[in-house]
Amino acid sequence: MKASKIHSKAILVTGCSSGIGEEISNYLRELGWNVFPTARSETDLQQLRLNGFDALRLDLCDSISIDNCVSGLIRKSPLGIGAIINNAGIAIPGAVEDLSRDDLRLQFEVNVFGLQELTNRFIPVFRDQGWGRIINISSMYGFLTGPKIGGYCASKYALEALSNAQRMELSDTGIALSLIEPGPILSSFRGNAYDNLQNRLSIDDHFYSDYKQAIKRKPAKPQTSSRFTLSPRYVAEKVLHAITSDHPKQRYLVTYPAYAGSLMSRFLPGFAVDYFMQKTVNL
Repeated sequence: MKASKIHSKAILVTGCSSGIGEEISNYLRELGWNVFPTARSETDLQQLRLNGFDALRLDLCDSISIDNCVSGLIRKSPLGIGAIINNAGIAIPGAVEDLSRDDLRLQFEVNVFGLQELTNRFIPVFRDQGWGRIINISSMYGFLTGPKIGGYCASKYALEALSNAQRMELSDTGIALSLIEPGPILSSFRGNAYDNLQNRLSIDDHFYSDYKQAIKRKPAKPQTSSRFTLSPRYVAEKVLHAITSDHPKQRYLVTYPAYAGSLMSRFLPGFAVDYFMQKTVNL
């Protein structure tokens, strides 16, 4: 499909209150794309609208909210929908034995169930057009597992499995699906994870003292870019390739730790991977 026709189609980006989603939206809009960012809270929606976006409310835990978002986007996009970029996500840290059913459920509701329900609503639209792009923002924790983040890792493993299956199922439709697997990225995601840890903290947790120490270590200042922690612009650039290439990659790694982790997961024995993750993953 010609670039001019792609540009005329709408792009939905989820989880745009800050960080990766906000950067993807700004970057694509700068390049002339018709971007519709989403957020859950009214405060975040108002800020996106003040920044000139036609923002849509979306709560991935609510099927009615998903229906309203999809119907609203279709109504606002008479020239069609080019891509959906599934960025919204949540992490609730904690050892597996300390995670409640609700802790696990919420991570899967946002990172897997709601994401997939939203995506599936766009498949008929893409089929009718004969073209479409689905970009799922996963994580290096979609192929590596760390201690005390098992629930989040499990949700990303599930997302990767569903994405791999759906990519094959759509192989002859003109619809392409790509996974983006970042490592450390400058965003509020880590800070939000600390907040979620503090909100679920219980004296009955086996690792209660470890969690207390982790919360004390929460950075007081925003992170700064480094060799290993990159700006979200790097993710946005991978997204651009995934939506414009005639042959997008199945997966895009972002940051040196993600590349190193991918190699490690494929070539090192399990005990070595476990040892490395235990030494390096720190809440």
